[in-house]
Amino acid sequence: MEIRITSLDTIRDAAKEFAANMGDSRVFAFYGKMGAGKTTFIKALCRELGVEDVITSPTFAIVNEYTAAGGNPVYHFDFYRIKKLEEVYDMGYEEYFYDGGLCLIEWPELIEELLPENAVRVNISEQADGTRLIKF
Repeated sequence: MEIRITSLDTIRDAAKEFAANMGDSRVFAFYGKMGAGKTTFIKALCRELGVEDVITSPTFAIVNEYTAAGGNPVYHFDFYRIKKLEEVYDMGYEEYFYDGGLCLIEWPELIEELLPENAVRVNISEQADGTRLIKF
């Protein structure tokens, strides 16, 4: 599936369309270059899912936990600063990835071998005209 974001004004619509097509999947790995819009899109998606908490990038914390509508947990990961896989083991990643909560992962290429087999790979890319294309 492809979703195009033409401007920040349309990101909420894109997040709504993405949410409607998530199915039963629980782990989403967001791939994209620095500045492609991964964090911005995840923030919009969290809002669409009913998260009322302040949504920030977990760059230094590695994971932020939010509560979506209905009390469901949402885990937002940013593995950009991970130096070695032991850090991910130490944080107890399995409890997050396999507990049934929604996992939204930035920089998954740094922990590729730890991703569940059923993780949905989402690619966000900036197009020549400045729009963003989301493929999953």
